[in-house]
Amino acid sequence: MATATAYEDALEFLFPRVTTIKFGLDTTRTLLAAVGNPHEMIPSIHVGGTNGKGSVASLIASALDEMGWKVGLYTSPHVVSFRERMRVAGVPISEEAVAMWTAKLRPLIEEHGGTFFEATTAMAFADFAARGVEIAVVEVGLGGRLDSTNVVRPLVSVVTKIEMDHVKYLGDTLELIAGEKAGIAKPGAPFVIGESRPELVSVLCREGQRYVDALAPGAILDARPVPPDARWSGALRLEGPHQRRNAAVALAALEALPGTWRPDTGAVERGFADAFIAGRLDRRGRFLFDVAHNPDGVRTLVKALAELEVPRPIHALVSILGDKNWAEMLVTLDQAVDRGVLTMAPTAAGRGWNFDWLDRWLSDPSRPRARARWTVDEDFRSALKLVQEGAGTVLVTGSFHTVGDAMQELGLEP
Repeated sequence: MATATAYEDALEFLFPRVTTIKFGLDTTRTLLAAVGNPHEMIPSIHVGGTNGKGSVASLIASALDEMGWKVGLYTSPHVVSFRERMRVAGVPISEEAVAMWTAKLRPLIEEHGGTFFEATTAMAFADFAARGVEIAVVEVGLGGRLDSTNVVRPLVSVVTKIEMDHVKYLGDTLELIAGEKAGIAKPGAPFVIGESRPELVSVLCREGQRYVDALAPGAILDARPVPPDARWSGALRLEGPHQRRNAAVALAALEALPGTWRPDTGAVERGFADAFIAGRLDRRGRFLFDVAHNPDGVRTLVKALAELEVPRPIHALVSILGDKNWAEMLVTLDQAVDRGVLTMAPTAAGRGWNFDWLDRWLSDPSRPRARARWTVDEDFRSALKLVQEGAGTVLVTGSFHTVGDAMQELGLEP
């Protein structure tokens, strides 16, 4: 049995590889071959998109679980614990398994310069096979076409919503980003499209067909756009109006499954009513956690806050990664909060925003005039205490790092 030290050693080996972005599937296939190619034996549902994919994946998994299937769920990033990324029937991967699979794969990871995501994708499928998973729901990490998860041949592929994010890697227009995300389309697998803007649906269909034809010349893409006005009308544990759209997309994916796997109405209703994902409009007493980490995510958060009518004043603790469009995010967030404290999440060190730039931006008279009161406190613990003073609601947002670090500091489970 692995010790806690073995688990910690595994994470110390894996995490420095997070910042390495390497597109392509060869290394992932090599690592998977070393553990018996479990991805070829486990049926899967592949979920991509800019925002909403984690919620859609969780909803799908919950409905399948209600049907009695042993479901594996692979998502990223985690909120507090690395183990959250790989769940079977809701149970995270064990520390012993993380240590074991890392030890087994480490020589190949080092030999091929494997990234964090290549290693964790192989680990996820190895763990799923070891725990007897019958069907897996797999969330895309970054993009789609060359993401490490794109080794799967799914029963259904899903693209949720297209927005500007990761432009350095995916392209600087919505059309280019859509083209990359369309790369998860596969021959013989329905391609469910949650994006509602016609011009982007057109790109997804066109590029999806191109990828399908490259894999199976002459094959026709089975594209299934979800009607723009489709919303789930049943009970839903996930809060916010956007989750009703996500649930409609999840339902379309479930209905596209082959009959053997397709859950009945009761299972869908029970699964959707029970599905939960930490850090998405996640209320814990007077705290509200949301991992909005790009402009569209913040716009969605602001709309949801207006409907939730949470106790005021709303004070926001905000830490955003330096490669995000944080200026637009702050201007949008300013519409909904009464006070904001800008800080640095400890786990984002080295990737966070630049405080010199932030100070200059805050003092720039040409920026949009703020309605809220904004202050900077670079010390995370100090900022977490400051933001609570006089607050009716404490909103923690800006990144997965911000939410996870605050939960850990407050002693909350994800």
